[in-house]
Amino acid sequence: MLVCGALAVLAQTKVTLNTDLAKTQINKHIYGHFAEHLGKCIYGGMYVGEGNTKIPNTAGVRNDVIQALRDLKVPNLRWPGGCFADAYQWKDGIGPKANRPKMVNIWWGGVTEDNSFGTHDFLDMCERIGAEPYLAGNVGSGTVKDLADWVTYVNHPAGSPMSELRKKNGRETPWNVKLWGVGNEAWGCGGNMTAEYYSNIYRQYATFMSDHKDAKLYKIASGASDGQYDWTETLMKNIPHNMMQGVALHHYSVLSWGDKGPSVGFSEAQYFKTMDEAWKMDEFIKGHSTIMDKYDPAKKVALIVDEWGGWYNVEEGTNPGFLYQQNTMRDAMIAGLTLNIFNNHADRVKGANLAQIVNVLQAVILTNEEKMLLTPTYHVMKMYNVHQDAKLIPIDIEAPSYEFNGKKLTAVSVSASKDAQNAVNISLTNIDYTKVHEVTINLRGEDFSKVSGQILASSKISDHNTFEQPNKVSIKDFSGAKLEKGVLKLTIPAYSVVVLKVIK
Repeated sequence: MLVCGALAVLAQTKVTLNTDLAKTQINKHIYGHFAEHLGKCIYGGMYVGEGNTKIPNTAGVRNDVIQALRDLKVPNLRWPGGCFADAYQWKDGIGPKANRPKMVNIWWGGVTEDNSFGTHDFLDMCERIGAEPYLAGNVGSGTVKDLADWVTYVNHPAGSPMSELRKKNGRETPWNVKLWGVGNEAWGCGGNMTAEYYSNIYRQYATFMSDHKDAKLYKIASGASDGQYDWTETLMKNIPHNMMQGVALHHYSVLSWGDKGPSVGFSEAQYFKTMDEAWKMDEFIKGHSTIMDKYDPAKKVALIVDEWGGWYNVEEGTNPGFLYQQNTMRDAMIAGLTLNIFNNHADRVKGANLAQIVNVLQAVILTNEEKMLLTPTYHVMKMYNVHQDAKLIPIDIEAPSYEFNGKKLTAVSVSASKDAQNAVNISLTNIDYTKVHEVTINLRGEDFSKVSGQILASSKISDHNTFEQPNKVSIKDFSGAKLEKGVLKLTIPAYSVVVLKVIK
């Protein structure tokens, strides 16, 4: 039995998987990511410049980052923001790089950017990593024509002024970008709008965002933060549903916006609070889904959680506007728990984007000059990618609580799916700070003969990877699950993630 720096106290968790009732598809886009012009996410993170001879790259994008994201099976990547999106003028980021005007990033650090990473760079990078691009349109400071032109520039095949401009800039064929955000956080940095005003603005912008031959647009409205249920109600009531395919939701696992606490060296009280905030994702999805169900019982409009993750104080000595933080086993717990929640709400949640992909917030990759490492969050998302486009298996679960100072949280979260080869994949996250959990899983509906697994665990909750020790936290094979007569039994250590594969 592996006990990760915790007391060897067993708690009992009972799960029933109805393996013959798998119907709802877990949309692969739940496993999306987010790259904003923020700190060293783009410049110095993914993009090091075409002339860089020190770091191997393709068209200026790091080769090691490209390979890591391919291995992660990133389904979509959101860009250029975030708050930055509603200040971004896309036409300044095309054409010869020497001629591109500079801009000041008013949201993140006040740094001057040279626009050397623009539309072509991003969309070509998405092709290399095999991800669909998700472009966040500028509604806050841009015009309807600006956004309409951007759609035409990237999607119209030939004959229009924008498609001819694209060809002049070196791209003959369109990229056929389908995923579009119509503004970001319109209630805040996207314009401080009311829900009623934004609903009308959305209708105006969406009207002029045209489908093209091979790109039927999937338009996502700027949605609520946390429990802003009135925002969702107004959008669902005032925007015709044939004009929007998704409504966004943002939620971060943050201690408090006044003091977010450290990313390493946190207390159990801070850990418990972070897990409490992570579990609130389930509450918020249920609340917003209930409202959406009232106006859209057929669930044609998706809930897209296009910003989520842990948010802490920046690392000491770094620019406070760059949001650089370490990534520990606590972040692995946020990831495992949240992805289980998304999977289990696959009937309404059709997309999500972890914030952010490199060097910012709950990043899956950290870089430092020529060095690169994969974080615990990366490993969880890689373990969980077996659920992408698989069929959700309904589950029943009885799990004891993780208790701290008189408060309780469900200790073990579980989701399960059946893939195209009829293998059953089960993901379990035990957020308990001290207790090992004994888990019994009844596989109801079908017979299975073999089980294999992987685990992410470490000796301390604050363990993380560094450039000196990049593999301190890594995925290991897990052979602790035993299958007999349709019943799986295993023990899952405190603060660990296990993914099992069961086959016939």
